[in-house]
Amino acid sequence: MRIAMVSEHASPLAALGEEDTGGQNVHVAGLATALAARGHEVVVHTRRSSSEDPETVEYAPGVHVHHVDAGPPLPLSKDELPPYMGEFADHLIREWTRWAPDVVHAHFWMSGRAAVDAAAATGVPVVQTFHALGTEKRRHQGAEDTSPRERERTEREIAHRVDRVVATSSQEKRELRTWNVAQGRITVVPCAVDTERFRPEGPAAERGERPRIISLGRLVPRKGIRTAIGALAGVPDAELVVAGGAPPERMDEDPRINALRAAAEEAGVADRVVFTGGVPRSRVPELLRSADLAVSVPWYEPFGMSTVEAMACGVPVIASHVGGHLDTLIQGVTGRLVPPRDAHTLAYWMRVLLADPVTRESLGIAAGDRVAARYTWPLVARQTEECYESVLRERGRAVPESGAASADMAPGGV
Repeated sequence: MRIAMVSEHASPLAALGEEDTGGQNVHVAGLATALAARGHEVVVHTRRSSSEDPETVEYAPGVHVHHVDAGPPLPLSKDELPPYMGEFADHLIREWTRWAPDVVHAHFWMSGRAAVDAAAATGVPVVQTFHALGTEKRRHQGAEDTSPRERERTEREIAHRVDRVVATSSQEKRELRTWNVAQGRITVVPCAVDTERFRPEGPAAERGERPRIISLGRLVPRKGIRTAIGALAGVPDAELVVAGGAPPERMDEDPRINALRAAAEEAGVADRVVFTGGVPRSRVPELLRSADLAVSVPWYEPFGMSTVEAMACGVPVIASHVGGHLDTLIQGVTGRLVPPRDAHTLAYWMRVLLADPVTRESLGIAAGDRVAARYTWPLVARQTEECYESVLRERGRAVPESGAASADMAPGGV
């Protein structure tokens, strides 16, 4: 198949860990690569954020990243991008007229808006993954939600216009059903982990004598890092490693890191909280393997990529009882689920598990086994491929034979 992915703000090429880069970037990159490994040709359309971005970049064999001119070629936050989605859609129409994909897979609501508008002009089927829903964000963040006002209405329109919605968790599917999206038009396909890289065996980062707890991911408030810092006050002698945010050379300029440092001072644990800044993907597995526990306690979580990455490395996880965690983590078998924003309960389970190495080992082994059975890229790519094939059949279109696409027809003439 020729597969066009639309990921307006989350490029596979972007550095991870800052405000708008994280799990979606990882997912788009991993899914595109895994689908290409199955013989498909994949083009990822993402917004040009620098005048130096080339038109097309070969990301992996069979995968090209195509930079779309939509708005100024400057870094913009994703909340600034809606006014440029019409321009993005116009560009897609021109590309898909020249290079006709068999199926389009849009990632995030703004990508969905551009994709369905372009598809209306070109007739290509569209599959949508939201990665996060505006209704959930508003429910948990209230007045602090900075999303554009039209987000929720647009998401509902997209959900009813696309051929299929791919939800990343059972919780997301339940939310979509409340919008009267037909059961048969929603397929749950989880995110995945590169289990060649994220595995229990392998080198671990250096560490001291203290028990080590790690929190990995973006440092936005909803991720619950303050809860983890508050809980550390109830866990004597342990250290908390916070991995994410600006790269080490710019950490002092990162307002989120500075705010968390202030929270650690207020909680009396500043000497036991270590900020690494953004960590290169190549170093994440060894950092995870150095930990006794991983903690992921967001207020809400569409999937929870960092949770599954820790599980893949054989690290027991304490995670909040929300969203995708309800699918990925089995209570008492692969880790512990706790209420969000509850530092007291989190501290209790930190103490219990740090005091019990046998249980930690058991949880870690079971966690690694669960990831190997359910969250690998070959499996998730096949599930996604089946979704595409189903959509094509529903449209009365033939499913292309593997290898039928021609690389010389990709955007940019690559």
